Amino acid sequence: MHRFYVNVDQIKENNITIVGQDVNHIKNVLRMKTGDEIVICDGQGKDCYCIINRVCENEIVASINSVQDTGTELPVRITLFQGLPKADKMELIIQKAVELGVYEIVPVMMSRTIVKYSDGKKEAKKLLRWQAIAESAAKQSRRGIIPKVHPLMSFKEAITYAKDMGLSMLAYEDAKGIKGTKDTLESLRACETAGIIIGPEGGFEGSEVELAKEHNISSVSLGRRILRTETAGLALLSMMMLYLEE
Repeated sequence: MHRFYVNVDQIKENNITIVGQDVNHIKNVLRMKTGDEIVICDGQGKDCYCIINRVCENEIVASINSVQDTGTELPVRITLFQGLPKADKMELIIQKAVELGVYEIVPVMMSRTIVKYSDGKKEAKKLLRWQAIAESAAKQSRRGIIPKVHPLMSFKEAITYAKDMGLSMLAYEDAKGIKGTKDTLESLRACETAGIIIGPEGGFEGSEVELAKEHNISSVSLGRRILRTETAGLALLSMMMLYLEE
């Protein structure tokens, strides 16, 4: 059954109104009509099983038959703080992180970040592109939400955001062995929120690791091998998913 996403304000009593690009897709690509069945996700983890009851030029109206949990969300809201990588690596990271269940993604400017965005318009354009990738990945993986990609933060801003989460971890090659990582992950199930901080291509400066430590953010190992920045976050997300999936 075809699946679409709406904002909660598009749901009124027993009806949902679809607007925007999805209208053209439903009408002219899928050639759906009155009486056809669709699934509409409210972006809050609920799936509405609906029947199309009106097809107009600029909107589709569907009536709700039943509602149930999407069932694809992790019980802990995980934020990925990703050191800004070179080239188009961020696009891959966002796509795969969304598929693995991340709740939100924060691109972070760190000391060893090579890419610099001095042009606000260029940064805004990138953010729109990244959010579109997150939306596409959410639809493909049948997520109950569309994870948000935040505007670029400084490392200090990211630490301030991460320190108030139930558990935050910094992936660091000089951290204690993988047993320490397992011990840290054991406490994950008791949390509502968690953050993972991944460095850019050059890794973290010592001062950044110390700042994280000052705010009770644990450094964790991802094993004996040095992982690329586009691999590290996905590896840690996969470990977390193993601990959290029922």
